[in-house]
Amino acid sequence: MKSVLFTIGSVSIYGYGLMIAIGIIVCVAVAMYRAKRYGIDPDLIFNCAVIGIIAGFIGAKLTYWAVEFEAVKADPHIMLELGNGFVAYGGLVLGPLATILYVKKIKKQSFLDKLDLCVPSIALGQGIGRIGCFLGGCCYGEVLEGHPWYGVVFPEGVLPSSIPAGASLFPSQLVSAAGLVLIFVLLVLITPNSKFRGQVTAVYMMVYSVARFVIEYFRADERGSIGPFSTSQFIGIFIFLIGLVLYFVFRKKALSPLRRLEDVEDETEETEEEGDTEAAEELPEETVEAVAEALSEEAEKAEETAEEAAGEAAEAAEEATEEAAEAVEKVKETAEEAAEAADRKEVPED
Repeated sequence: MKSVLFTIGSVSIYGYGLMIAIGIIVCVAVAMYRAKRYGIDPDLIFNCAVIGIIAGFIGAKLTYWAVEFEAVKADPHIMLELGNGFVAYGGLVLGPLATILYVKKIKKQSFLDKLDLCVPSIALGQGIGRIGCFLGGCCYGEVLEGHPWYGVVFPEGVLPSSIPAGASLFPSQLVSAAGLVLIFVLLVLITPNSKFRGQVTAVYMMVYSVARFVIEYFRADERGSIGPFSTSQFIGIFIFLIGLVLYFVFRKKALSPLRRLEDVEDETEETEEEGDTEAAEELPEETVEAVAEALSEEAEKAEETAEEAAGEAAEAAEEATEEAAEAVEKVKETAEEAAEAADRKEVPED
């Protein structure tokens, strides 16, 4: 709609490129923000983003050259145009492959949980990028009869000559953008409730493929074809089937899914409480007899200890009585000796 947004000196800022840049920045920022909540290193996500963006750019460009091979062959200068001419599917294939190699081979970490975290942000970034398509005039929709309220009219010179000037077109770019934002919301809601690792990624592949397949019927730009399908539809069929297969493969493996840190803490507390409750419920059935036996043994030991103490006390009292009796006898003997001595003493005359 507005290819060049503004110009600073000799530098022109194009709407398509600017929105792609904004989409990338938002994608990475949202992924890094969500990484903190899921206990994943944000720096790792940033590195994956840089690698994925570079590889995705190359993949999208190579796919475009392959699809538009005849045009490239006729005018090789097209290969030097870096501001436009991309096929999203190419980037969605090569970008993840490059990041898989980085995470698994270099960082030696699991990749699926990182991918589950990032794919919602990827969908959001794609949606913002589609607004760039609208500003640049690419990926335009089919011509509509009359001028319905939802139709858009591009300025002259933006669209190819095959599209009549002033024609009302289906807003395929804006519909795609809105659809991708909805996919982003859907995936964000699914992530904390996912049942297995890889579920979010598989759902994204299937949902996006279906959305892209449908919107292709409302586009009028030349995209190449394979049989009755456009190139993007043909690729989308395989992406959907791959996503479907991966869904069941990942579900069978049943690897633990992504969980937010606060959810992990809540689940841990609930598990501990459930464990305590179960233990309390199992106690009357499994341990009452053992506890009773232990208490009975303790009572017997206490009784034996009391008897022993009483016996020792009696013995001590008996010994004390004997010692007292001996002391009394000694006192008597001493008294008798004193009396005898007194009797033998001579009393003097007056």
